[in-house]
Amino acid sequence: MYTQFFGNFLLGRNIVTPEQLVEAIGKESTSHIKLGTLAMYHNLMTANEIDDIVVAQTHEDKQFGELAIERHYLTEEQVNRLLSEQSPEYLLLGQILIESGIITNSELEDLIIDYESEHEIFDLDLQIEQKEQVIRLIRHYFNLTDVKNNELFESYLMLLFNNLIRFIGSDFTPLAPIRCDEFPTHFGIVQHITGKYNITTAVDMSCAMAIEFASRYAMDTFDAFDEYVQASLEDFLNLHNGLFTVNASNNYAIELQLSPPEQQEDTLVQCTPDAVSYLFPVLYPFGTINFLLSF
Repeated sequence: MYTQFFGNFLLGRNIVTPEQLVEAIGKESTSHIKLGTLAMYHNLMTANEIDDIVVAQTHEDKQFGELAIERHYLTEEQVNRLLSEQSPEYLLLGQILIESGIITNSELEDLIIDYESEHEIFDLDLQIEQKEQVIRLIRHYFNLTDVKNNELFESYLMLLFNNLIRFIGSDFTPLAPIRCDEFPTHFGIVQHITGKYNITTAVDMSCAMAIEFASRYAMDTFDAFDEYVQASLEDFLNLHNGLFTVNASNNYAIELQLSPPEQQEDTLVQCTPDAVSYLFPVLYPFGTINFLLSF
């Protein structure tokens, strides 16, 4: 999930535009991390040293690692270790932005330091620490101090982002949340959660985006906006909210019930007056999806 929030970080610093970010994310599936990017991330080479190798490759038909060893930037052991190590996915996004001419190696070096320092990302292999770090990211980008039960609110968002990765795809960036009391739908699915808390949830997008969203979710190809597409959106929201109620029961001893999902097309959804309600836009290559969460 660090890649998704790294995109948000870049947008917030005006490093990229939403269009540039979407284009870069779309290239991730066909790209791979280069040795120089890994070496810079592990503080084994500087951006200037990487640039030196890149220039040298225009004159010599040699691999990056071979030249780095010849110029004593890396040892053979370091090259082999880098090639076998797992790296954080947001490095690939940064590398694509370099290849697109949007940032330089030096700028990526500084951005990674700032991003990891700001969010205390130190060890990407420990699941418990990952969870805590993701919560910190959510709290940083989504200031929810005005929510009465913000811990439950945060757990809903973390589950949502995880479910988007699992069922729709990781090529998204969460945008800044929008406080709202009502919102007009294009094609929306609304579902109420009742019990100790009365929660309104919704997912909304255009019909064209719904076709792509449903195709990814159902792992099928839909060509038209029909009842199968609509049912897929209902099923996604119902599945996600069902998992949320299970987690609320297991982790917080809070019992909640789901109402059936309802379609809301070209209507104005009104939030409960005393509730704290936010729209959470999520940017995918095929468009921006809005998720409503109202406690």
